[in-house]
Amino acid sequence: MPLEIPTGFAVLAAVMVGLSKGGLPAIGMLAVPILAMQMSPIKAAALLLPIYLLTDPVAIWLYRRDFSKPNLQVLIPAGLLGVLFGWSTASFLSDRAIGFLVGAMGIGFCLNVWFGRKPVVGGRAPSKLKGLFWGSLSGFTSFVTHSGSPPFQIYVLPQQLPKVVFAGTSTLLFATINLAKIIPYQQLRPYSIADLQAAVWLVPFALFGTVAGAYLTKRIADVWFFRVVRMALFLVSCKLVWDALLRSH
Repeated sequence: MPLEIPTGFAVLAAVMVGLSKGGLPAIGMLAVPILAMQMSPIKAAALLLPIYLLTDPVAIWLYRRDFSKPNLQVLIPAGLLGVLFGWSTASFLSDRAIGFLVGAMGIGFCLNVWFGRKPVVGGRAPSKLKGLFWGSLSGFTSFVTHSGSPPFQIYVLPQQLPKVVFAGTSTLLFATINLAKIIPYQQLRPYSIADLQAAVWLVPFALFGTVAGAYLTKRIADVWFFRVVRMALFLVSCKLVWDALLRSH
């Protein structure tokens, strides 16, 4: 196998990518940090992109009828704008600063949910202005480290969408963003045959995770689903902040 990392790390990262595609988006954010323990974050992100692309069609099929059209009409163009910005600034952006910003926002959102004012009954309505901001940030952070989930959740969770619609909206948005990353990634770090072979080898594990994620999403009670999502968001955000602070010393 043409991977320069222990197989266990690669398989675990692939399964997490699949779980995120299946409806548990925050879990997928752990994939890059896991691989980054054995390789550079940039190389880890590049290795995972083909896996995302090859599992996206399965996830789209699973959620083809469950998504929020009003949200996607704003989030998809905004996400593509964020990818464009990430591409244009990739040469001088600090991974540490980006990770800290995303992590801090995720922590702040979770703390506000748990200790702030009670959410609006029935959820908030989609906002074009907020959707443009958070969607662009999702595209940007997804481009840099495949960590677009916290901005997406900060914007969408207060709407209190049904869990399947929440999962489907996330799936369609990030499938589109992943397609938009192909040319920029190839330009910034051209893929080798070994990279593509490694990705193909990991696809079955990612597909298993995708189906398992969809199964769990549809069977977990709504209240527990969103508790798990928020807790995962909080833990991943803490990890991003910790890594950023650790690299600064």
